[in-house]
Amino acid sequence: PQEGIAKVTSISWSPNNRRVAVVTTDRVVHLFDENGERRDKFSTKPADAKGAKNYMVRAMSWSPDSSKLAVAQSDNIVFVYKLGIEWGDKKSICNKFHQQSSITCMCWPSEHPHEVVFGLADGKVKIGQLRSNKPLTLYGTDSYVVSCCAKMDGNGVLSGHLDGTVYRFIFDENGRGAMHTQVCQHTCVPYALAWGEAICCAGNDQKVVFYDADGVV
Repeated sequence: PQEGIAKVTSISWSPNNRRVAVVTTDRVVHLFDENGERRDKFSTKPADAKGAKNYMVRAMSWSPDSSKLAVAQSDNIVFVYKLGIEWGDKKSICNKFHQQSSITCMCWPSEHPHEVVFGLADGKVKIGQLRSNKPLTLYGTDSYVVSCCAKMDGNGVLSGHLDGTVYRFIFDENGRGAMHTQVCQHTCVPYALAWGEAICCAGNDQKVVFYDADGVV
């Protein structure tokens, strides 16, 4: 990896608050401790081992136990790196999820340690199942997925789309199994999403809007 200034494409803070992963346009992941000191770094890999490094890292997300880091790339793949808990632990790739479309965003729900959620340019929202090493489609839409986030209780996700729609997925809706539905039609492309007591959306209209569970402002 080359030293110097490079544009940051994704940042992710580990749930145990001990490590921050930062990746730049040179496709190198830098790992910082809680004091902001860089302690480690590693280069990412292209989907095709013999291919050129012409991809971009679109998103990163830590596993709930902070031992793994998922890396979503524009060359249609998600890698999951096993980094361990302590500095100096051996690194290895434990999962690969190849796709037919570019990965655009990602999150890792806290109550689903073996399932990382990612959105695709073709409008699908999928999970990568770590135990089987197989992806599964949660739901499909007709619009590019620009953003996603996990619910605070770890049992649901939101996805924001290029046409302004926001969808909600619940892994288990009051014992009735998995369900997804459109929550709202945002006023612009919802590039930023958060889901706490309310659903928070923001985009390029310079407004932050809060919706309730029924999509009412």
